[in-house]
Amino acid sequence: MVSSENERRIAARFATFDQDGNGYIDREDFSGAAKALLAEFDVAARSDKGQALYGGAEAFWQGMAGIADRDGDQRITREEFVTGAVKRLRDNPDRFAEIARPFLHAAIDVADTDGDGSATVEDTARVLIALGAPEDVARAAAAALDGDGDGKVGEAEIVPAFARYFTVPE
Repeated sequence: MVSSENERRIAARFATFDQDGNGYIDREDFSGAAKALLAEFDVAARSDKGQALYGGAEAFWQGMAGIADRDGDQRITREEFVTGAVKRLRDNPDRFAEIARPFLHAAIDVADTDGDGSATVEDTARVLIALGAPEDVARAAAAALDGDGDGKVGEAEIVPAFARYFTVPE
């Protein structure tokens, strides 16, 4: 049985997706996240990187809606998110990682200023801040993502960490 503490933790993560704070998650939250990242890194929306990020955001929204939007109204309420995360994502974190992967891959690409396939820890923190994380939390999380201490964060580090954050109690 899922503990109420676990449900509380996952419900607290709802705000990460509810970018505009209107009480539900919808397509605009995902496109808004993409827009914020492009603005932070001064990347044009019509560029290849911009289009990939918007495409990743749309794929992520579609995956989340498929998992959590139980009433089909194209909005995910906090209750739907908790139910979707607790009952579906926790049991299959790899599925969550896969629906997030296109967006995360494109976000790394936007933050990858030297073209080596990864973002610096500092640029990873910028991504997290642009997505609404408090600066101190973003910096600590970015540093923790650099598991091998090379100063870089790549897809192999971000995707599983992202899935763990949203599907595993801490």
